[in-house]
Amino acid sequence: MELIVEAVSHQYGATEVMADISFTIGSGEIVTVIGPSGCGKSTLLRFLGGLERPTSGKVFIEGAAPDGSLNPLTYVFQDFALLPWRTVEGNVRLVLDDHRLSASHTDEIVDDVLARTKLSEFRSAWPRQLSGGMKQRVAIARALAVRPAVMLMDEPLSALDSQTRELLMDDLVELWGRERFSACYVTHNLAEAVRLGHRIVVLSRRPGRIREVVDIDVPLSERATRMAELEVTQRHLWQLMRDEAREADRELLHVD
Repeated sequence: MELIVEAVSHQYGATEVMADISFTIGSGEIVTVIGPSGCGKSTLLRFLGGLERPTSGKVFIEGAAPDGSLNPLTYVFQDFALLPWRTVEGNVRLVLDDHRLSASHTDEIVDDVLARTKLSEFRSAWPRQLSGGMKQRVAIARALAVRPAVMLMDEPLSALDSQTRELLMDDLVELWGRERFSACYVTHNLAEAVRLGHRIVVLSRRPGRIREVVDIDVPLSERATRMAELEVTQRHLWQLMRDEAREADRELLHVD
């Protein structure tokens, strides 16, 4: 299955937010999206998930979703979005409640995703008892429970400290190695973009346009040990964004 973004443009009133954006997320592919503040990254993700419609252009799915997919698209948010009155297991079960699955099938799915995200021994814990990294693992487990065709990830690691971020990037790579999920991963962090993305879509400042699409040929499983090669790509991305990032910061400061 492919998620296709075709000539998407959008305006809020007289403000043009993005213009003529087109790219495809293929099966088993992680596409990272970067760009200066205010360029429309999170808005684009809402279009992909069907939460909003663009002024023009379209987003559509081509091909069949994976076997057993309960939701073709699902989100992983920056703020975890866990229910504090539900345990780890209860938060994962939440997304299965409306799918009329048998109790045994639900138990099987929950056990599987908790094992894959290394949360089995924490299934009875409450969100208040978890670190930020553990909370985000629960959010990822909950997303995986519906076996989405594409995960839509909105800066999922930005609220975490650098050490926890590194550990979770390793976890995501390991998860992808076991089951080739697809994702659109929005981030401000260039290191995350090159560590996790098969392709990187670089947006300009507002109105967001695609400046460049960067392919990374280094396998995900080898990137942690080949950082010198990735740093070249990271420097290239920063050169693309640096001046526009400064201008975007000035614009935001002026608005405030």
